[in-house]
Amino acid sequence: MDLTEAVELLRPLVEPGARSWADIGAGEGGFTRALALLLGAGGTVYAVDPDHRAVKILQSLAVSPGGGLVVAVQGDLTGPLDLPVLDGALLANSLHYVPDDQQASSLARVAGLLKPGGRLVVAEYDGRPANPWVPYPVPFVRLRQIARDAGLSEPAMASHRPSAYGGILYLAVMQRA
Repeated sequence: MDLTEAVELLRPLVEPGARSWADIGAGEGGFTRALALLLGAGGTVYAVDPDHRAVKILQSLAVSPGGGLVVAVQGDLTGPLDLPVLDGALLANSLHYVPDDQQASSLARVAGLLKPGGRLVVAEYDGRPANPWVPYPVPFVRLRQIARDAGLSEPAMASHRPSAYGGILYLAVMQRA
């Protein structure tokens, strides 16, 4: 996915005036760059990834031209995250690496970092069987149950499109209850 497409997917989900978001499971920063552009010069994106090599790459994104500050953080979705209070958090293709029995507690942990009314956005696949790249699939119907178990609002399907890898890629938004 290119930067323009990532910006357009996230634009309706980032509230005007938002200043701090986290991209948890940021990888090499495709969505991190999009969030930095959407937040603008006064914003900060905390790009979190467990992989040391990915964090090195994320550190090179420290200042996005025309966008906000990027702060690279080594961390894991299943463990404690040392982040400030956030306007929003994005988990793009990261929840499917968390074992089924830890997905709700991981979402609840991230939701605990959000300010009241803060948004939690999940990008995942629907209609894909488990495989080495998606070991614990999170179809939308499962996300609904995970969100309830995590104390989040009912997920709203924000967008979806066919995935180049099979099935459908969806973006869903929830709020801290």
